[in-house]
Amino acid sequence: MDAVTVPAASGQLPATFASPEDVAAALGRTGYLADDALATVTFLAIRLGRPILLEGEPGTGKTALAEALAQALDLELIRLQCYEGIDATQALYDWDFPRQILHLRAVEALSRQERRDPLELETELFDERFLLARPVLRALRESPCVLLIDEIDRADDEFEAFLLEVLSTWQVTVPEVGTITAGTPPIVVLTSNRTRELHDALKRRCLYHWIDHPGLARELEIVRTRLPDVPPVLAGEVVGVIQRLRSEGGLIKPPGVAETLDWARALVALGAAALDPEVAAASLGSAVKYREDAERVRAMLDRLLTR
Repeated sequence: MDAVTVPAASGQLPATFASPEDVAAALGRTGYLADDALATVTFLAIRLGRPILLEGEPGTGKTALAEALAQALDLELIRLQCYEGIDATQALYDWDFPRQILHLRAVEALSRQERRDPLELETELFDERFLLARPVLRALRESPCVLLIDEIDRADDEFEAFLLEVLSTWQVTVPEVGTITAGTPPIVVLTSNRTRELHDALKRRCLYHWIDHPGLARELEIVRTRLPDVPPVLAGEVVGVIQRLRSEGGLIKPPGVAETLDWARALVALGAAALDPEVAAASLGSAVKYREDAERVRAMLDRLLTR
């Protein structure tokens, strides 16, 4: 069949941000506290129509930025979770084979007395109503939206190469339907935990930012903003212990901000108003995820809590 360009049913991106300060303020209203550098790269990505590539340790707020952006701009968040072995089919589209078979049987039942043109029947079977749009195709068709491509470092080189074309042209071709182009490019956030190095070609198409663990003051502000019910003394003690675990704990997997918030929630659920060795040890599974790390932390809890 001849290729036919099918424009995406996209509206215009709503009024966004006038400055990086506007970005930080809008994200802050959702509970996400961005520093100046992250607010600036986010502002530039939206203004220039470029994807953002965020790298950093797990739990530092990479995925949460996409969620906060979608909330701040009142846009749909479409998420593509990458994994080993993912291919273009999982990202783009598939055909609804059960519905196609049902349609074929219905046509056969209704037209036993007449001869159908095979090419006409084939065209019906590959109509858009049988097309199952996966995240990337959905984002192109439904933009403006926020497309989160999470943990791209888990995918392989071939999948990266596929993304290069999409991020360059904002279009994909479905052979049976035609070329689908985003009228308004989606806001794209890619995240990576750096389990492997991404190719330079992908990085060149993105604005890059490394998200590090926050300092004590910013992390305490995050806890107070996200969890206002946590007693101030408890919040300060939790953040102080987490900061020391990262800097001197020698852990296999130091806790991220996500673990800080989880630990604070767990302590509140236990009715703790302050951090003592007994309640800290009992709730440690909220913050530390390796047996070796848990044993190491339990052995040093008294010292951590008396500093």
